[in-house]
Amino acid sequence: MSQNAELLARRERAVPRGVATAYPVFAARAENAELWDEDGRRFVDFAGGIAVLNTGHRHPKVIAAVEKQLALYTHTAFQVVAYEPYVALAERLNALAPFKGPAKTILFTTGAEAAENAVKIARAATGRSAIIAFAGGFHGRTMMTMALTGKTLPYKKKFGPMPAEVFHLPFPVADHGTSVADSLKALDVLFKADVEPSRVAAIMIEPVQGEGGFYEAPRELLVALRKICDEHGILLVADEVQTGFARTGKMFGIEHSGVEPDILTVAKSLAGGFPLSGVIGRAEIMDAAEPGGLGGTYAGSPIACAAALAVLDVIAEEKLVERANAMGARIKTKLEAIASRNDVVPMTAIRGHGAMIGFDIVKGRVAYEPDAEATKRVTNAALDEGLILLSCGVFGNAIRILVPLTASDAILDEGLAKLEKALSAARS
Repeated sequence: MSQNAELLARRERAVPRGVATAYPVFAARAENAELWDEDGRRFVDFAGGIAVLNTGHRHPKVIAAVEKQLALYTHTAFQVVAYEPYVALAERLNALAPFKGPAKTILFTTGAEAAENAVKIARAATGRSAIIAFAGGFHGRTMMTMALTGKTLPYKKKFGPMPAEVFHLPFPVADHGTSVADSLKALDVLFKADVEPSRVAAIMIEPVQGEGGFYEAPRELLVALRKICDEHGILLVADEVQTGFARTGKMFGIEHSGVEPDILTVAKSLAGGFPLSGVIGRAEIMDAAEPGGLGGTYAGSPIACAAALAVLDVIAEEKLVERANAMGARIKTKLEAIASRNDVVPMTAIRGHGAMIGFDIVKGRVAYEPDAEATKRVTNAALDEGLILLSCGVFGNAIRILVPLTASDAILDEGLAKLEKALSAARS
């Protein structure tokens, strides 16, 4: 029996089925954009731990920073004895905040924690309780963030009832038949039928939906939401958990629109593979909660803070914002060439800023008919080719590319060649 098969059998006996794993392989080691499994097989990694590894697996500067911190102390709990790496990271993130005026940052551990605490902060700052989010959006698996998430399966099945006063609007995607006007009309109806604007604390939106299919929030929508928020005293929250830290060719995805949010949630690639998240917001908003109202035992781990400070250095020193744009152009050129072929599964809607690239698998080249079954064949064929690839989307038919921004052109091209073979192999 192979090591992977043996571990899979152990996993099935020891781990509940509620936590799914995309593929029956187990990691043995990884470097930058490459991963080797327990059977010694090598893979090109186009998943990046679900957008966590913008700086790649085990970046030397990140590892060195962690090793240095390990030699000093690993945990004190920031609420008991504070430490400089937390403060230094907050200062760095405040300086990067995509809005004018003073900013403050609080650190947590997971993206869901960041989103949940953004709600707490918004409620404390406004004295209001309702939150508006979008269909197709993903914000986490805690009770509040599960309510915020705009997708029932698999995230909400068997877990209801959801927390009250969370409302959803349709997210505008032309191929899905929803326009910006439709979304704004739905908001107007919501204000008239279910919740008055004066009871709404915040509107939360991903600048690019992650699990929802890598669809960008149109600038027209973000501008309109900013105006509506200003008119009614509502806070605009940008969930940057998947879009942050150079992935979209900007430090934060919201920057493509020019719209300034009041609060940002960050996580994933912030700490190069170490668990860390944060909420960055306007200082007066962030100070609304009472002392002791926010925090967590492991929140802002000194090890993760050290890693994050190194990540920010790597992004600047290796010009990963510019690298993301160059990689994205290279990826799109290749995908457009593949899409023109007749011997691959039909694909359409190649899209994305920077190196946050997605495209859809469809049943034909005329009408837009999502093909989730063919999408699964593509990801499985990719694994056979030695490529780790993820799907997503409300119809399960989107392929997303999240290759580390530190990957060489040679590795990127190798991965794209494997993807091309998978798209051909998956044609029924």
